Amino acid sequence: MARKKVSVIGAGNVGATCAHWIATRELADVVLVDIVEGLPQGKALDLMESAPVMKFDLSITGSNTYEATAGSDVVVITAGVPRRKDPVTGKYPSRDELVKTNQKIVGEVARNVAQHSPNAILIIVSNPLDAMCHVALQESGFPSARVIGQAGALDTARYKAFIAMELGISVRDVHGIVLGGHGDQMVPLPRHTSIAGIPVRELMAEDTLQAIIQRTRKGGGEIVGLIGVSAWYAPAAGTVEMVEAIIRDQKRIIPSAVLLNGEYGYNDLYIGVPAVLGENGVEKVIEMELNEEEKGMLQISAEAVKSVVDILGY
Repeated sequence: MARKKVSVIGAGNVGATCAHWIATRELADVVLVDIVEGLPQGKALDLMESAPVMKFDLSITGSNTYEATAGSDVVVITAGVPRRKDPVTGKYPSRDELVKTNQKIVGEVARNVAQHSPNAILIIVSNPLDAMCHVALQESGFPSARVIGQAGALDTARYKAFIAMELGISVRDVHGIVLGGHGDQMVPLPRHTSIAGIPVRELMAEDTLQAIIQRTRKGGGEIVGLIGVSAWYAPAAGTVEMVEAIIRDQKRIIPSAVLLNGEYGYNDLYIGVPAVLGENGVEKVIEMELNEEEKGMLQISAEAVKSVVDILGY
């Protein structure tokens, strides 16, 4: 049986780390694409040279064009301008300020991918995430089940990590989920959070839990503040979790940015919700029962997403 093929558009920190973990899990052959000459080729070659040590048998190649991506099963789009400190003002751009610049970049990528891999499933990582999903959907012409945003997988991972760190327990025993848009208005759900089946509020004071929720919401900014650029290990890990679910048809329930069609009371808007991911992309949206407080938080998040999407002009 022929090996699967995953193309990663953008060979920066997130893209290269995605390629790394796809390779170590032996999920698929990988094509790294970037506009910078030599960058994807060099990173692909470096990864291939690690294969005898890490014992993975697959192909990793780099390219500055899309021909090498033809026939991809999954395409991960990380291309775009990241949040960087302005050398003059010393300030960081907001997510909204990235919209127009990254709309142009992601739109061009989506059109090229659609031309060379018309049956691919797209996983969008570029920021602002929820808005870029709309761009990829519009410009690729793909059905919405094959255009998915990676946000909830990352936000949920951060949420679980912070809880495990606070309690001094294994991350494997932390179960929870984060809904909503990828940003400060995301919606962690402590009512649905447990430690090996024990409700988190039985093990942690409420003020500590709320501090963790706030830290989760500011998780990306915390990394930027520490090292001056956006995170890459955790975003890549969340992305590869989704890639694996699709490539191996695992039917995993992973919080993902998907286009809602009436679920949770929203239409034609990408919002992070639990979704079943398999070989067809989004195979089912799981509709959780939310209380009034949770519905209110989700509404705030949805309005924040819509305010950014409106900038796109579609």
